[in-house]
Amino acid sequence: MEPANGHVVLDSGADGGFTSLRRQARPRKQRYEIGRSLRERSHRTDMAFWNPPDGRPDPVEQVIDQNVGRQPWLIPIRIGRMISSPYAFLRGSANIMADDFARLPATGITPVICGDAHLGNFGFYASPERELVFDLNDFDESHPGAWEWDLRRLAVSVYVAGRQNGFREGACGEAVQHCIAQYRDAMLTLAEQPLLARSFERLDVERLRSAATKHSFRDEIERAARRARRRTSDRALPRFTERRDGTARLVEEPPLITRPTDGDRDALEAGLDGYLNTLPPHWARILAGYRIVDIAHKVVGVGSVGLRAYVALCEGSSTDDVVFLQLKQARRSVIARHQHGDRAWHRHQGQRVVEYQQALQTVSDPLLGWTTVGQHQYYVRQFRDMKGAIVVEGISAGALADYAGVCGYLLAKSHARTSGASMIAGYIGSSDKLDDVLCRFARAYADQVESDHARLVAAVGRGLLPAEAA
Repeated sequence: MEPANGHVVLDSGADGGFTSLRRQARPRKQRYEIGRSLRERSHRTDMAFWNPPDGRPDPVEQVIDQNVGRQPWLIPIRIGRMISSPYAFLRGSANIMADDFARLPATGITPVICGDAHLGNFGFYASPERELVFDLNDFDESHPGAWEWDLRRLAVSVYVAGRQNGFREGACGEAVQHCIAQYRDAMLTLAEQPLLARSFERLDVERLRSAATKHSFRDEIERAARRARRRTSDRALPRFTERRDGTARLVEEPPLITRPTDGDRDALEAGLDGYLNTLPPHWARILAGYRIVDIAHKVVGVGSVGLRAYVALCEGSSTDDVVFLQLKQARRSVIARHQHGDRAWHRHQGQRVVEYQQALQTVSDPLLGWTTVGQHQYYVRQFRDMKGAIVVEGISAGALADYAGVCGYLLAKSHARTSGASMIAGYIGSSDKLDDVLCRFARAYADQVESDHARLVAAVGRGLLPAEAA
């Protein structure tokens, strides 16, 4: 297959090529050499450059295009969140980056990628054994695609976050270089491991702590871990619910938390029944012991605002035996339109999210599943499952560099889990060349993010788009 940028798409085993154990796999050394040879037609130095091409789409129009299909009364909240800062704009504009990156040189190596890799999409959550782990944790845009796109987006988010915190340009660049170096080192190491062994690579709190070189980052890890451990269903009861006539009900906070109509609730309950069929039998049997007590629409995130997202309160054999389930609307990935053939089509977008989340994470929520409600497709997960994040606003330059390195390592781990690691490692090599060129790119594209953000702010000021304060 020949993509738009003229590079051959290489089969890295990421797009479902696992129908037989009898096919001949290329030796690791040969795959490494294939990756190394790609430098001849896709030079690493070419990855340093960004100049807005002639005919680049208006970023404001791209934001407006992404509003199509969203709930209209929530669009002002989405825009309000996006104009709050360049970093918030970056979080809500994965489609703009995908369109831009599709025009850039690429190797053609296409593992499963996150599609929305930025500093805010890594975090804590509970493993099935109820241990706190740290990993990629947002997969709405996940799809087979160019590994470079994930790494570019992550690097840019580091640079933009550093500027937003008031760091000098050199400190921003050092944080990006540390991020890329950790990705490179991890990929080179993982490429030497057996496929099965690398699939067990994981980062718990203790390993995260040991990766921190700065006291300020260790302190932030401790704070974030404590907050995450408190984010459980039973602790959420007094915050999100009230009791009326002996029955728990989710508290409304319009427009962020609202109650669906009776008809919509019936459809959602039917959808949750269907969701049980997508779970492994053991977990479906466990959840079948709960009953739905209440359902509310709850606005989440930045890029997801305006899409349908519901929280279902489910109660077991006592009033304090509860599970919160989140149904989140899944739409076609922004990566898909830049892919070719079967790579770009999935029967159910919720199923796509779930399967690629399980591919990219070492351990995942055991209650992940999917369903359809009316004309809309959803994935379902636990809502309060010890989820937490490192807050990048206000951290020190050293802490940002530490955190960027952790994210670089985790991104490499996720890419390596879906095959293609040997080819990526061959292309990257062991020198710091990629670190330098992607640092230059991140600085140039950070300028673009700030420019696009300013244009959106100006459009709101002209009344072209409505916005509510974040």
